[in-house]
Amino acid sequence: MIRKVSLLFAGALMGASAMSLVYGAPSSRANAADSDTYRQLAIFGDIFERVRAQYVTPPEEKKLVESAINGMLTSLDPHSSYLNPDAAKDMRVQTKGEFGGLGIEVTMENELVKVISPIEDTPAARAGVLSGDLIAEIDGEEVRGLSLEEAVEKMRGAVNTPIDLTIIRSGATEPIKLTIIRETIKVRAVRFRVENDIGYIKINSFTEKAYGDLQAAIESIKKQAPAGGIKGYILDLRLNPGGLLDQAVSVSDAFLDRGEIVSTRGRDPAKTERYDSRAGDLIDGKPLIVLVNGGSASASEIVAGALQDHRRATVLGTQSFGKGSVQSVIPLPENGALKLTTALYYTPAGTSIQGKGITPDIKVEQPLPEDLKGRDITRGESDLRGHIKGQQEGAEGSGSAAYVPPDPKDDLQIAFALELLRGQKTDAAFPPDPAKAVFNQ
Repeated sequence: MIRKVSLLFAGALMGASAMSLVYGAPSSRANAADSDTYRQLAIFGDIFERVRAQYVTPPEEKKLVESAINGMLTSLDPHSSYLNPDAAKDMRVQTKGEFGGLGIEVTMENELVKVISPIEDTPAARAGVLSGDLIAEIDGEEVRGLSLEEAVEKMRGAVNTPIDLTIIRSGATEPIKLTIIRETIKVRAVRFRVENDIGYIKINSFTEKAYGDLQAAIESIKKQAPAGGIKGYILDLRLNPGGLLDQAVSVSDAFLDRGEIVSTRGRDPAKTERYDSRAGDLIDGKPLIVLVNGGSASASEIVAGALQDHRRATVLGTQSFGKGSVQSVIPLPENGALKLTTALYYTPAGTSIQGKGITPDIKVEQPLPEDLKGRDITRGESDLRGHIKGQQEGAEGSGSAAYVPPDPKDDLQIAFALELLRGQKTDAAFPPDPAKAVFNQ
């Protein structure tokens, strides 16, 4: 089967096999289209031969073909791409939660590598790389002309080796040059702590470790609970770029006793897939607040949307990224892979967040520090060139500022959540009314 993964800036290939989809007998009109397609392919073949034979210097034929394939796929949407064997291997490593490199989540924008967010306590974060930075040069080589996969490959390398980056930053008068030493990046899927009577859980990304680490975190919080017990929990999904669909489903299921978690709908209406929760709530029905911002994407939006629609949690923060598409990773010969957008996902209420995002029940803005004011760190799926336009996408688009203060004492969103859970602050959206849950409608 094809293992489907919900991804923002990375993918996963985990022992999948190819699958053929049949949509019915071709019509004469389809045959005519096929005939025209073969003529276009003949033109492509002719151009390839002329480039191979007549270009001023002998080109790398393999690179030519890969570039042509990627050109086709990137014309579809920002998340479809061809993965050569090395890139496919990197994806397998990354979704396991450990890889070598700098520690940044990236995408491609205007032919430059855009930093979505630096991973905390990594070389990139310590060097001062910020969300919204545009990487223009890698070791003196221009990024323009490279695919995202090629740029990522250049940024990865042996541990303890240096890499030079030239960064364009909004508000800076000239490019910023940084030298960073590569390290082994071990991404902890889940971090947690006990805030007196409140359990705080942060999921950094939905790797294979996410659900298992979440279970362990909740068990540890319960053991560390004060005599009066835990009053409630905060699930922090801010700056979480997404990951594996099955992990998003499992994390949602951890807090739900029943009902649909998410559905995926592709080209064939008959192939809609639904994922339902099972009985058992790991936090025993305690109040739950989910934090989101412009850095919350894909798998994290599945979790926030499911818990919000079922009125199991109150979502607090700012508008999420708005990536509502699912990528299927299909193995190809010689260990390469095709990452192709094959479906959109829908929350239990039947809402697509593609290009729109999750709207929080309680909007709480996080003030920016002085050095970030005036800089563009707002982002969303609707800002990506060639994105699939969502059914609910409006003129306002999706996304919001992707910023979380490094010191929890400066975090107004966490402070607001703590006061709600302790009854020191009231809001009509908290606690949510179970009677309004989707499965009761």
